[in-house]
Amino acid sequence: MSNVSQRKDPSIGTDFQEYLRRDPRSRSEVLAASPPREAGSVYASVSSDRYTSREFHEREKARLWPRVWQMACREEDIPQPGDYTLYEIIDQSFLLVRQHDGAIKAFYNSCLHRGRMLVTQPGSSQQFRCPFHGFTWAIDGRLKEIPCRWDFPDVKDEHCALPEARVDSWGGWVFLNMSADAAPLAQYLGPLPQHFAEWGLDHAYIGVHVARVVASNWKATLEAFSEAWHSADTHPQILPYTGDTNSQYDHWPEHPHVDRMITPFGVPSPYLEGKVSEQEIFDALMSMPGGGGRRGSAVQMAVPPGTTGRALVAHLMRGACSTAYGADMSHAPDAELLDAILYNVFPNFVPWGGYGPSLNYRFRPNGDDHNSSIMEVMILMRHPKDAPKPPSAAVHWLASEEPWTNAPQLGPLGPIFDQDMGNLGFVQRGLKASASKRVLLSRYQESRLRHLHELIDHYLAR
Repeated sequence: MSNVSQRKDPSIGTDFQEYLRRDPRSRSEVLAASPPREAGSVYASVSSDRYTSREFHEREKARLWPRVWQMACREEDIPQPGDYTLYEIIDQSFLLVRQHDGAIKAFYNSCLHRGRMLVTQPGSSQQFRCPFHGFTWAIDGRLKEIPCRWDFPDVKDEHCALPEARVDSWGGWVFLNMSADAAPLAQYLGPLPQHFAEWGLDHAYIGVHVARVVASNWKATLEAFSEAWHSADTHPQILPYTGDTNSQYDHWPEHPHVDRMITPFGVPSPYLEGKVSEQEIFDALMSMPGGGGRRGSAVQMAVPPGTTGRALVAHLMRGACSTAYGADMSHAPDAELLDAILYNVFPNFVPWGGYGPSLNYRFRPNGDDHNSSIMEVMILMRHPKDAPKPPSAAVHWLASEEPWTNAPQLGPLGPIFDQDMGNLGFVQRGLKASASKRVLLSRYQESRLRHLHELIDHYLAR
């Protein structure tokens, strides 16, 4: 039994599963898998202190972030031996470096002499020499050189290797974990590798990467992208082609670190169902070139009689994906070409499923500041299997308060993100001003928010 029927009054709008059933290509094993789950009633509300309290931030710093798998980079960020990049979370800094055998190691980015950071920018080297006094390590972490060695008689090379975090990868994404006791990444990801098996992440690269500081706690920022029903008030322009309150929300009790939201595109919002034509749906969707990096250029075309706007856009996407993959994609179902299929890998990584270019988000505290966060938008592009993998796009850092529209590579996503930013700063201020000191969470459409807080409590209680 699916929990889809718990969403809302079934007489309102068309159920997402119905859109799957209407597509003769649909392979429903992945997208139709929506296990039943009772939303935890104790999380019908949570304290506003979770977003505003320094004490709560300190507990997360001590008990949450050191114990979870965190997406740190893409494999193509460091393709050659000696290539390295940085990953930073709160006050921790890690140096991820490609080894001569192809493996990746993650070292704590701190000199074992006087603590200076060994590197501050990505680069390539066969050693890491501290700019302060010259202590030097090989790329595999072995100590190579101590200047004035005679003055360190108690230092043994074998006891002075760079400390490491655990590293593993999936789908080209590289993860790290500071805890030696954490479950393996494959277990942590649960159904994710099987769900993404057909979508070709190994043949993808970051074609767009934009980041910005947001004036809200990392959880508030993440939560703004964890439900779709805010669209009617925040993004009304997308309602003609977005099934906002038709979204399906999924949880797997046996795999607690992963959840999912599926929002159908190429269909009207239930607020507009029966009020817009198929031609209007098609035209509205195609006026969003890229549509999250997913649609290509705007196309002027008449929707043939008996055809839906959704089906026509999917047809065009099949052709575009066949070119990108270098393979026949005629088997691809509409939903896997068009819809927003957002997974959350607890606590802060959001990869999108489906074929074609896809969005990915990462949300982190902004350094040690609990009142702001870093939001990153990465668009994965596909390439043919027999073609070399292009390098990742450089990160375009926007200044604090700079609009996302100043990153033209985001296309029409920029104005949508700016609409979200119009809420988030005021969310953080409103949480501080709250008299009730509570945040209310709906049972179904905000079930992913409930799930987030449930897992956070699990880690903070350990």
